[in-house]
Amino acid sequence: MWQKIYSKIITKALLVILPLTLQACTTVNPATGQRDFTPFMSPEKELQIGQQQHPIILDQMGGLYENPQITQYVNNLGQKLVANSEMSNTPFTFTVLDTPMVNAFALPGGYVYVTRGILAMVNSEAALASVIGHEIGHVTARHSARRYNNQMFAGIGTVLAGVVTGDSALANSLGQGAQAYLMSYSRNQEYQSDELGVRYSSRSGYDPYAAAEMLQSLDAEHKLQLILADRAGEPEKTDFFSTHPNTQDRVTRAHAAAAATQIPENSRDRNQNTYFNTIDGMRYGDDPKEGIINGREFVHPVMKLKFTAPQNYRLQNSSQAVMASGTGDASGSAVIFAGASMEGMTINQYGQKVWEAFEIENPMENIQSMDINGMDAMTGYTSMALNNVQHNIRLVAINYGSDSAYHFLMITPESKLAALSDGLRRMSYSFNKITQAEADQIKGRHIRIITVQNGDTIDSIARNMAFDDFKVERFVALNGLSQGQALRAGQRLKLIVWDD
Repeated sequence: MWQKIYSKIITKALLVILPLTLQACTTVNPATGQRDFTPFMSPEKELQIGQQQHPIILDQMGGLYENPQITQYVNNLGQKLVANSEMSNTPFTFTVLDTPMVNAFALPGGYVYVTRGILAMVNSEAALASVIGHEIGHVTARHSARRYNNQMFAGIGTVLAGVVTGDSALANSLGQGAQAYLMSYSRNQEYQSDELGVRYSSRSGYDPYAAAEMLQSLDAEHKLQLILADRAGEPEKTDFFSTHPNTQDRVTRAHAAAAATQIPENSRDRNQNTYFNTIDGMRYGDDPKEGIINGREFVHPVMKLKFTAPQNYRLQNSSQAVMASGTGDASGSAVIFAGASMEGMTINQYGQKVWEAFEIENPMENIQSMDINGMDAMTGYTSMALNNVQHNIRLVAINYGSDSAYHFLMITPESKLAALSDGLRRMSYSFNKITQAEADQIKGRHIRIITVQNGDTIDSIARNMAFDDFKVERFVALNGLSQGQALRAGQRLKLIVWDD
């Protein structure tokens, strides 16, 4: 009886509220030609969100890249694209983030970000225009607003279904169905932004076919990362809940969108020389002030420390922590390395604080004191299920001195612990201080633009790459080349070299 009453009340409420909302909040989006129904996210709210999140993005993503030439170049290009969009009178903010991560994204309210990592992958101004145009497309199409709106309605619908039927299982299944719809819709947003990026770049005088080339470069970078992670040759995985479409599908669609502009292919200069002149000398990879990764070794010249990850672990650095991800036989395992002040604490107290900060539900067991290269240290562990798989979680905390401490949090599947524990133990004991003289020898990397000479080959140039491994593979991916491709004299290419 009560279910029927609830059903009638809700039905009447929806009949009254939804038509009024549709009349008040439905407008045609000039970028997409579709009707926007976003009662939960006004343009003013989008701008407010962007303004609030901008300093957080800067804090978490390496901050602003302090290179006036590059930041001004990106801003000028971005503003040119905005002027040829449907929001030409709306202020946009373009930011280059000081991180080696290969990424570009947008916040509501016209905040667009590119990393120096993706700038390193780009091979022309036209290709960069396609990247920035894609992110502008997310803003002009109001994708964030629409996603937020749909999530709000999906949540309301799920709650109402549970109230009306009294069936929590049904409510959960509806929630999963709504989430699946939202994720599928997000793939359509990516396709739409690709098309809008082609539109804005072609209107701005750029070669629209550069978008497909850029997507191919990103696909090559993805394959390179699989090689570096010892996962080369893995089959392409189809994930229904993935928010990003298959890259090759996007390449095909982007090429079709470029052809639809009726601009003849290769009829426009892609402005490679201008772009290469701008990024010549740009920082590549880790900034020495944040620590340097050389293979499996991490060295920090400012903090004056180093350690070596085990075999089959791949290091990734950020301003907050260093992550070692297991590959091959170590897949599914991970290590997080970070540090903090331990002023007024013993090393055991510091370890407990770290344990609590990670919000590990189980108490730390079998706590032991140890010595690591003359420094007081402690360790402890627990065993708990993560995603229905039993894991060993071990903490090693080390008193570096001067009120500073560092820690390794090791997350290892119990089924692989016996095989991996020796390597993890060696990593802990590899942690050590370095001298000022050693710190002075640590160098970063930067991009150098070179010109191909007669007789040069991919192999002959790639041997000068500032890496110990996969030099050819890195060089090919960086320049959008293919293995064995013949080079021509006068061709300009990117090379990664050590700082002087």
